[in-house]
Amino acid sequence: MRKEAPKEHTVFSLSRLAGVSPRTLRHYDALGLLRPAGTRPSGYRVYGPAEVQRLQRILLFRELGLPLDAIRRLLDEPGRDALAELREHRAALLLRKERIDALVDLVDRTIAEKEGRTTMTDKERFEAFKKGLVAENEAKHGAEARAAYGDEAVDASNAKVLAMDEKELRRSQDLGEEVVRRFVEAFDSGDPTGPLAREAAALHREWLKVYWARYTPEAHAGLVRMYVDDPRFTAFYDRHRPGLAVFLRDAVLSWLGA
Repeated sequence: MRKEAPKEHTVFSLSRLAGVSPRTLRHYDALGLLRPAGTRPSGYRVYGPAEVQRLQRILLFRELGLPLDAIRRLLDEPGRDALAELREHRAALLLRKERIDALVDLVDRTIAEKEGRTTMTDKERFEAFKKGLVAENEAKHGAEARAAYGDEAVDASNAKVLAMDEKELRRSQDLGEEVVRRFVEAFDSGDPTGPLAREAAALHREWLKVYWARYTPEAHAGLVRMYVDDPRFTAFYDRHRPGLAVFLRDAVLSWLGA
């Protein structure tokens, strides 16, 4: 059987194939995220098999909620294992499916309660939301956390979240938002070793202790280093202030004396 020659796509044919707009492809080109393989004499940009595969990976990352600058850093990271990446995608999508299934079940039980066919305990009313938090965190950072801290520590942290009541869950979320606000305030002061930064670092520890079964300064230092080393963490903090992830790391390490 004769092997089929690799197919080239123009902006318009690739946009139809992938279900994105030509404007999106041009935007990706301008960002350096997806460059065409070349240009035809007519001036049309063309994309080959490598670009098609890269676009698929870009769209998978987008489905997982990553910003474009983080996606570019991940795709261009030297030595990144594409097969391992696909396995991570699959695990993240299964966790998302699990979260959706739990929410659908919660809606069904709520309908049944409204119709007088069943009742729910207060714990059951919020179980799906807590499972969602665990699933979302596993999808985004589970692989890195398990590699850094081990399965036992991550499983214990997940169990702690699932055991929270409504009041504890709300407090943990409010505390997380307050941590970011305090670090933004400290960042604007310009001093990662100053009093505002030290207060923010101490609050960051208290927030971690809500989720971690066992807190250690060494684990804390390792986490904030990950905020800078992992583009996904960096993107989360830098959306508040460019450079906030580095500032947070430096502030916590200074506070810890690490």
